[in-house]
Amino acid sequence: MKYKYILIFLMCSIWIISPAASMDHIQKQFQENPSQIDTTKIAAFFETYPKFSPYQAQVKLLYKKHTDYIWYDKKGLIEFAYVLHKQVQQMREEGLPVAVPYETEWDKIFEKQTGTIPNLDSELIISCMYFFYTTKVFSGFTIGKSEETGWYLPRENASNAAYLDTLAQGIGSKKEFRHEYFNQYYPLKQALKKYLEIEKNGGWKVVKLEKEIKSLQKGDSSATVQGLRNRLFLEGFITEDNASIVFDQAITEGIAAYGTSQNHDFESKITPRLIEMLNIPVASRIKTISVNMERCRWISPKINTAQEYIAVNIPSFRLLYYRDGKPFLVSKVVVGKEFHKTIVFSGSMSYLAFSPYWNVPTSILKKEILPNIKKNPNYLENQHMEWHDGQVRQKPGGSNALGYVKFMFPNSHNIYLHDSPSKSFFNKDKRAFSHGCVRVEKARELALAIMEKEASWSSKKVDAAMHLGKENTYVLQDKIPVYIAYFTAWADGNGNIAFYDDLYNRDNALAKVLFEN
Repeated sequence: MKYKYILIFLMCSIWIISPAASMDHIQKQFQENPSQIDTTKIAAFFETYPKFSPYQAQVKLLYKKHTDYIWYDKKGLIEFAYVLHKQVQQMREEGLPVAVPYETEWDKIFEKQTGTIPNLDSELIISCMYFFYTTKVFSGFTIGKSEETGWYLPRENASNAAYLDTLAQGIGSKKEFRHEYFNQYYPLKQALKKYLEIEKNGGWKVVKLEKEIKSLQKGDSSATVQGLRNRLFLEGFITEDNASIVFDQAITEGIAAYGTSQNHDFESKITPRLIEMLNIPVASRIKTISVNMERCRWISPKINTAQEYIAVNIPSFRLLYYRDGKPFLVSKVVVGKEFHKTIVFSGSMSYLAFSPYWNVPTSILKKEILPNIKKNPNYLENQHMEWHDGQVRQKPGGSNALGYVKFMFPNSHNIYLHDSPSKSFFNKDKRAFSHGCVRVEKARELALAIMEKEASWSSKKVDAAMHLGKENTYVLQDKIPVYIAYFTAWADGNGNIAFYDDLYNRDNALAKVLFEN
């Protein structure tokens, strides 16, 4: 009987000993014989954590390929799990102030008292969070969602397959995330960090232009100057804020620097337009940077190594012709007005048409040309137009709507680049006047740059082709990629960033979806 009580005492003692001993035993077992994932419990996990359901297929496939714990080794959580935890915490710096699913449970995994013992729920939460992070930060919106915002530039179908393979192959030695973006992503991220810091410190105050003052210039004194000085200092356009109310040289240089960053000439004056731009809240600037970082995720990083291409940014009304990976020519452009939006897409420039006809689109024919013919029987003649194969076209010459040259990259949108006889439009700040095509101020210079490289044409030969009086074309042997994009913020490598008006009102709709998901 005595031995019976001794046995009972010893058995109870095992359970009275602290749970740590029991856990140490489990840990020892794991060290000696790493546990396999019980895949039959994965479905139940997603019932408990339904917010992770978008990643269910990837998780199931992952543990079909890799049946052992991925995020644990014999010492506990691997280092890369902690890297992922930190990266998720810093998603706002990637322009993604999104809610993290199951954030409380997620953070508990990395607390010391629970971070060493393998646990199926913890393992699956980390895997789901990996797919959550890589989908949001690396890939961005699905192709369908980006097209809903009017973005038709081609995108690589960036599924999670590559990330899945990374996990399946083992990531124990990895200490950081590496992902290549379109080059503009990095200066935007740098700018975002700057504006997040400004917001953290309280942002900037509204600058008020005193009543009945239309503008201020060097030498003037005003409380407006004092407010402007502080505003320019906060954003880094002047190096000192001495609180002076006098419009001095520092203010002149600060306005010039701000104007240069925004591609705008304020003529060294404080004007209502300058005040309006400076008074946009820092939170709005952060939102603008964030949505443009998202757009960067939609562009293949292959463009970073492209030697030659043409890019048009609609909101900045600019064309850049890149050669050897650097801007070779920059030109102002006119783009489509609100009712005739220029489409965001890409194509390959295949030929140039010199001294071109303008074949009037059916929509313009019905809405504009035919009504004018009814009012004036001589309208076509006066506009140097004629009927041709049942359509109206405008004859080559100085009054032709396409000017002296058009650059063709055949596409279903019927959009192309061309010259223009209406040069005065290029002097306006907002240049949205076309029916959708892109008018190029430096069309002659662009034609010369292309033809000089393509066929060693001289400026004299280009001019002769442009003024021949009849359409003549040149088919390019080396097609040139053309990208028409939509960026309302653009940063350089020095921390400067230009903001452009959201011409087609696309930022708010994108921000709403971006910040809510």
